[in-house]
Amino acid sequence: MHKRARIIYNPVAGREAMHDDLADILAIYEQAGYETSAFATTPEPDSAKNEATRAAQDDFDLIVAAGGDGTLNEVINGIAGLPKRPRLAIIPAGTTNDYARALHVPREDPVAAAKLILNPANHFQIDLGKAGENYFMNIAAGGTLTELTYDVSSQMKSLFGYMAYFAKGAEMLPQVKPVHMNIKYDGHEFDGMASTVFLALTNSVGGFEQIVPDASLNDGLFSLIIVKDSNMVGLMQLMAKALKGTHLDDPRVIYAKAADVDITPVDPNDRLMINLDGEYGGDAPMHFQALKQHLDIVADVAAIPDNAIASIEPDMKAAEDSFLRGVNEIGKE
Repeated sequence: MHKRARIIYNPVAGREAMHDDLADILAIYEQAGYETSAFATTPEPDSAKNEATRAAQDDFDLIVAAGGDGTLNEVINGIAGLPKRPRLAIIPAGTTNDYARALHVPREDPVAAAKLILNPANHFQIDLGKAGENYFMNIAAGGTLTELTYDVSSQMKSLFGYMAYFAKGAEMLPQVKPVHMNIKYDGHEFDGMASTVFLALTNSVGGFEQIVPDASLNDGLFSLIIVKDSNMVGLMQLMAKALKGTHLDDPRVIYAKAADVDITPVDPNDRLMINLDGEYGGDAPMHFQALKQHLDIVADVAAIPDNAIASIEPDMKAAEDSFLRGVNEIGKE
């Protein structure tokens, strides 16, 4: 029986990059042994998410998310809650493509990204985050600074990439005000004023790789960053330090590793919107859980630094199934 792959692509992502390359990409997955078909997302809500769920429940072996981080987040939310999850591949076609950057998936060449599937060693188990009932693969954040992502238009992101966030961030800095947060994380607690809180699963945030320089992709832990300072000058200083990766030692920053995090605004009148992978994901209070090695994903494994990939825990259920299949085959002889 042939393996089956379903490409879920956003036809308007980035600069509509998928149109010219789709035939070549289909041929690559066919070469890798997959009977491959494609689905173009529509403007309907949850189009990519619903198709990912349908394909997974129809026993597709591989789902390919082709588009920006928004398309990828939808696809992950379509399969992460299922008991049986197909392998996932990424073809970046958006602007920042944070997750593809962390996995060293080629971001400027969709055909090269597809060719990663041709090397059988190019996959491993990654962590996902769960926030309430939603899943995320890269970052969850709350606080005034993170609200700038909602105000940057798709057109601005397409034209200027992550520089659009800098422009909007500079505009919003005078409006930044702290929120009294209570944050519980793996037996620890922060209770005080904070301007921003990040929960990162990779080292790539908004196109920058120094925000969380030691993030592991599959150790089962979030990299938690709490920014206490809300003064405009102080935030600008921290932003400059973050570009060099020296911000984690600053006394205005709390940095920790945690698997379970609860974030609550102490004043119920303070609205604390939560950003999940660049999109609005609901309001705090919210519980966050790191799901260790939850999804099998295609990546350029050789290019990922050794300290970013923890040892892979054995899949006991898969081993048991394989053993039983072997026993059944022997019984047939």
